[in-house]
Amino acid sequence: MINSNSPKQNKEPTLYEFSNTTEIKATSKLNKKSSLKLILKLIFVVVFNVFFFVLGGTEHNSSVWLSYGFIHFAYFMLLATPYITRKSKSAEVFGFAIYSVSMLYFSVALVTGIIFIMIASESYTAALLVQLGMAGLYSISLISHLITNEHTAEIEEQRQPQIEYVKTATTQLKRVLEKVEDKAIKRKVERVYDAVNSSPIKSHPNVTYIETKIMTLIYELTDAVLANEKQAIISSADSLLSAINMRNSQLKNFNI
Repeated sequence: MINSNSPKQNKEPTLYEFSNTTEIKATSKLNKKSSLKLILKLIFVVVFNVFFFVLGGTEHNSSVWLSYGFIHFAYFMLLATPYITRKSKSAEVFGFAIYSVSMLYFSVALVTGIIFIMIASESYTAALLVQLGMAGLYSISLISHLITNEHTAEIEEQRQPQIEYVKTATTQLKRVLEKVEDKAIKRKVERVYDAVNSSPIKSHPNVTYIETKIMTLIYELTDAVLANEKQAIISSADSLLSAINMRNSQLKNFNI
């Protein structure tokens, strides 16, 4: 008979249970981080409104409410800036510049708004014209920076496949070189490597088929080196040099 009082054996967690536990912990950390960020963003709104209503009450004229509204608009745009900035490799530069524009606008709008709130003029004309003028200048600057960032990101996306071609080709040829032992053949493969490495990074749609052919020849060269077939290596290297020169020559015709 089985003793019901015997100590229970510790059950090892299954892979699914372990994965599920890890995901729950990661989600919990993410939620905590998001909550802290939200609290941080709300601090200004809470503090400003406490001071505004405790010190000034709820009865205000139009110029005060206009300034109050523009201050909150400026802060909202500051928070929204990272979300409207396109992510790219240049985002660190352009993203900082765009955020700086929003930060400058918020700082000026806050100081100007507080001044108008303290003056509490019966006429709202001055407050409206000043705040509207600053918002207009900010909008022009922000949109200009966003357009520049979009243009730069698009250029990066177009260049990425072109960069990948040269990068992949040189990396593969470097591996091939490490496996070649014969000095004469190694010099021939080195010529191919140097030709690819010195090739223009910028490409053109009309040479895509040549680049595909070059990659195919590189893999054929790799197979020949692994099989130690000298004649096949020499043939692949010669074909590669011819294809690389053809690509580079056509790119020159396209002024690239």
